[in-house]
Formats: sequence, C-alpha cells, structure tokens
Amino acid sequence: MIILQWEEPSDPYRITKAACQLQDGECLLTWQWPKDVEYVYIYSFPDGAEQAVELLTTKQLKLFTREEYKAKSGYRERIDYIGLRGYRIFPCRRNDGKLTVLRQLDESNSVRMSGGRAKIRCSVKYGSKLFSKYKSARIELFCEIAVPQEALCYVKKEGANPTHKDDGIAYPFMDDFPVGRSTLPQVEIGKNDYIKVFFTDSKRYSEQFALMYE
Repeated sequence: MIILQWEEPSDPYRITKAACQLQDGECLLTWQWPKDVEYVYIYSFPDGAEQAVELLTTKQLKLFTREEYKAKSGYRERIDYIGLRGYRIFPCRRNDGKLTVLRQLDESNSVRMSGGRAKIRCSVKYGSKLFSKYKSARIELFCEIAVPQEALCYVKKEGANPTHKDDGIAYPFMDDFPVGRSTLPQVEIGKNDYIKVFFTDSKRYSEQFALMYE
C-alpha cells in the first residue's frame, strides 16, 4: 500500500466541470483537466459516506491518466450498485518522481450518480377483537439496501387509508431498517383507523428508494 502525499490545491491545478451521465450501463465521468495535470486519483463512495482524505488509501482510489481519459472519452465504471454513489476526482502533481495528491474538496471535482432506486416493499396487517374499540396493526418492510429511520414515517388516519404524509397523524420510526425483512412491533389503533408508510421527505428520498405497497 502506497502512503499518499497530500498538499493544498492551487487554482492552476484544480479540477473543474466534473459531470457524469449514464451510458450503456456505465457511469461516464468527465471533467476539465488543468493544463499541467497528467494524473488524477478517482475516489468512488456510497452517497453520504465520503471519508476524510487522511483516512484514504490507494486501495480506495483509482489512478487515471490524461491519456486514458482521451482514449476512453472519460472515466467509465460499470453501474452494479443501487442508490446514489459519489465520485471525487483528485488532481495529482509529480514531484521528484513521486505523485502528490491535491486536497481539492469543493463541488467542482465532485459528482453523484444514481444506480437505480432500491425497492422498499411495505405491507400492513390488521387484527381485530370482537366488540373491541381497537384493532392491532403490524407493519412489515422488505428493504433491498439499509434504510435510515429518518427516511420513513407512518401515518394514521380515521376512516380511510391516508394518501400522503400530511393526510393524518405522522409517527416516526425508532430504528434504522436493515437489508431484508423487518417486522415491526404491533401497535394498537382505533377500530376505524388505518395506517400507511410514507417518505418523510419525498423529494429527497425518492431519488434513492422506490416505496412499493403490497
């Protein structure tokens, strides 16, 4: 494992205009090369899990040259992941035969790519007791990838199923959801109440997840 040498970037060596697009099942990553930069390190990471540069090793980075970029019209990576993924391009300088990586951490050298939305399958099962004012409700979820608790809530409404997050009383979940099936503790609701699961922020989380009802 090569120990990385870092230094602060200066304007002539900054990566700019980083962009990405889906092309034939691949993420095509492009950027504007600085005049005197012949090498970059490409760092790929799950969205929201970017590590501090001090923790990065060469195993997590892909060395890529300007000549390779010209030959392939950019950097290409097969999309075999679900959800959002981040990419950061670090410019490099060669000093005394060794590469020095520039610690560029702005938006000009960073992009995000969606590898498709992970499915969250949701069902609600009810149980009732004769002559009781209440009934039980149990939520079951099946998640293709781990889902943070703050992404979802359940909404209770009297008389009919709620149609959106604000169509009733919203309740948060207390724990994150792991990959696979999760059966939540039974809750007691009114006999005429119904519950349904929604995103807490549809615009934010619908980019990464597809909520499906069974």
